[in-house]
Amino acid sequence: MTRNTRILMSVFYWAFVIYLFVPLALMVVMGFKDSNFIGFPIKSWTMDWYTSVFADDEVMSVFGYSAIIGVTSMVISLAVGSWIAVLLTDRKFFGRVVILALTILPAVIPGIISAISFRIYARLLDIDPGMFAIIWAHAVHNVPFVALVVMARLSTLPKSYGEAARDLGADEMITFLRITLPYLKPALIGAGIFCLLLSFDDFVRSFFLGGYKPTLPVLIFAKLRSGMSPEINAIATIVLIMTAALGIWAERSMRKLNKGTRS
Repeated sequence: MTRNTRILMSVFYWAFVIYLFVPLALMVVMGFKDSNFIGFPIKSWTMDWYTSVFADDEVMSVFGYSAIIGVTSMVISLAVGSWIAVLLTDRKFFGRVVILALTILPAVIPGIISAISFRIYARLLDIDPGMFAIIWAHAVHNVPFVALVVMARLSTLPKSYGEAARDLGADEMITFLRITLPYLKPALIGAGIFCLLLSFDDFVRSFFLGGYKPTLPVLIFAKLRSGMSPEINAIATIVLIMTAALGIWAERSMRKLNKGTRS
């Protein structure tokens, strides 16, 4: 690689970084503006918007509601996605390609089409709009991501581990619980955090399948209809910090677990 090529690539990289982070920085800054409207110049600064978010019972209730939906759908997605991944790694399994295609399908369907389909199917099954319907839709949408991540991790599992366990008298279930599952922990943590963030951020399916109580994205959308306010920036900044904290924790946990499996 020539020096000019490296310089050009560095310029493109830093241009992309600026393009990505400047809007986020502006969003955070606007949350401190002492005004009811977003815009420059910022004449004075305040923390009132952040304190009002934590003092707002509706916003805190919606935070908790969205967290319950996210965690529940994440647990369901991990269980179903891991089971499918283990099933698909068996080369002798008949219909492997068809099952894999059907598993990935929810991830590639456009969100609006998926939401309409879930809404129609919920009516057919007589499922009322609300928490259960949203959890169901989020779990189905997240399963493909879990299955792909777990399959990628399973493909690196040395066959000698399972063979050694079976030579020592372990059956298939014990081998999975004592060998395979610990080896999958980094993938499960990464896939779980990803599913949690997908569920927390999902608007379309939550909007179509929600009841009277909104999730956080739906609440923000409702507030946007009355105009942009620094309160929305404050809510978005809090979510951004939570997301970054979860991402850093997941990344460090995966590194530690990967070092443990290698040693």
